[in-house]
Amino acid sequence: MDTQQHIDFNRIASAIAFLRQHFKDQPDLEAAAGHVHLSPFHFQRMFQEWAGVSPKQFLQYLSLDHAKDRLLKGDTLSGAAFETGLSGTSRLHDLFIKIEGMTPGEFKNGGAGLDINYSFAESPFGPLIVASTPKGVCHMAFADTGEAEALRDLQEKFPNAKYRQFVDSNQQHALFIFGEDWKKLPEIKLHLKGSPFQIRVWETLLNVPMGGLVTYSGLAEKAGHAGASRAVGTAVASNPVAFLIPCHRVIRASGETGQYHWGPERKTAIIGWEAAKTS
Repeated sequence: MDTQQHIDFNRIASAIAFLRQHFKDQPDLEAAAGHVHLSPFHFQRMFQEWAGVSPKQFLQYLSLDHAKDRLLKGDTLSGAAFETGLSGTSRLHDLFIKIEGMTPGEFKNGGAGLDINYSFAESPFGPLIVASTPKGVCHMAFADTGEAEALRDLQEKFPNAKYRQFVDSNQQHALFIFGEDWKKLPEIKLHLKGSPFQIRVWETLLNVPMGGLVTYSGLAEKAGHAGASRAVGTAVASNPVAFLIPCHRVIRASGETGQYHWGPERKTAIIGWEAAKTS
């Protein structure tokens, strides 16, 4: 890191600390830029380059995390909004819809009223937990640490839902993707929870064909967010449905496979398996 990069890094680190300390005051761009002695224009560009999101987005993430913590501790919607520095529940509602893809009330009830079936299955790449609602598959993950922990991870996402260990047609259709007969793949239905940005990235991933690969920058461009590679990478990493939403098909611009939530070795194996199936 050269001298200028070191200076820029320190400025952004200081700006992040400032936003973390003062997020309840909801500081604007000018205030954050002034803290590190930059013009708003240069600060906006530098922050985006180093943090991968704009200062406004970073502030929204801080606010949302705090609001979620308050709601989980029993605060009312108005109380959580006040404690977060927001002007009212309407702003809290907009923040949740924009980033989480759900209302504050839906977050607080933790999936209350939702019936979720789940089951465990084997795949060529290890054991899986698959969960579904009547609308479609809502969760699929590799259960490397055992069935009990895999179930706990699922329940943490929807703590107030009703669970039943049962294999339904949504799960069966999803597991056809590992078989030789792919005629029923169009019948796979997904029930996803995410922000509009995340949903857009996941939809774009679904258009990457089996055996195909895409870079983070290429995925960002296809999703209509050219230049937002880091933000797209975060959305890819938050994919709730392993393999069906093929986050394993995203690689670095250098050609390296890169990281994977369930291990880079598994990612390499999946890419190779798909290439062999489509060759």
